[in-house]
Amino acid sequence: MNDRILVAPTDLLGDGVFETVHLRPDGPWLLDRHLARLCRSASILGLPEPDLTPIRDRVFISTGALRIIYTRGLLDVSVSPFPETALRERRDGVRVLSADRGISVRRRPPWSISAAKSLSYAENFAARRWAARQGADDLIWLSTEGYVLEAPTASVVWLAGDELCTVPPDEADILPGITAAHLLSLAPSLGLRAAERMITLPELVAADAIWLSSSLRGLAEVTALDGTPRARSPWTGRLLAALGF
Repeated sequence: MNDRILVAPTDLLGDGVFETVHLRPDGPWLLDRHLARLCRSASILGLPEPDLTPIRDRVFISTGALRIIYTRGLLDVSVSPFPETALRERRDGVRVLSADRGISVRRRPPWSISAAKSLSYAENFAARRWAARQGADDLIWLSTEGYVLEAPTASVVWLAGDELCTVPPDEADILPGITAAHLLSLAPSLGLRAAERMITLPELVAADAIWLSSSLRGLAEVTALDGTPRARSPWTGRLLAALGF
């Protein structure tokens, strides 16, 4: 590992994986789950299993965003300041658009890497830029069948009655959300039932509350969906507190 990232020309092709971890005063939050997902992503891309011992043994003395990058020629860790955007979205919520990603949940090519957190994030950032040009903060991708998938850099979580839900990653062939899974594991302690299920956009609109979840944001409540404002939920503060934010 290096103090700064040195990228080989072959690494610029996006043939690698990464993780972004919330670095808290007591250390990297949910680090073991992030490292397990890094290995899973590496396996999907056919990368050798990385030696993660130096990361597990390292003592981090600062807070911020911990980024781990692994390619065929590099394993690197860097720490950057906590992004102001994440703080703002956690506090104020996000205005979200829905958009068809042009991908079927029933017909994925055998070489699909959509379930891996790969370095090929150009489309993800392009999608967020498109949403910003439409006056929104983010977007939710839909399958060609109309099912909710995920956001470009977050998982979708919603509350329907007493059921706290997210999209099943294996069925939808999307990246498993670490923050979303951890939140659902806490649901019983909050008097809620946890569930993973496929959901259409009209069903999502009818939910009591919708959030985008990620390691740095924790939860960002969806305050408007496709231009329609949504009332703020009293559950947002409770769920953020349960996550330690």
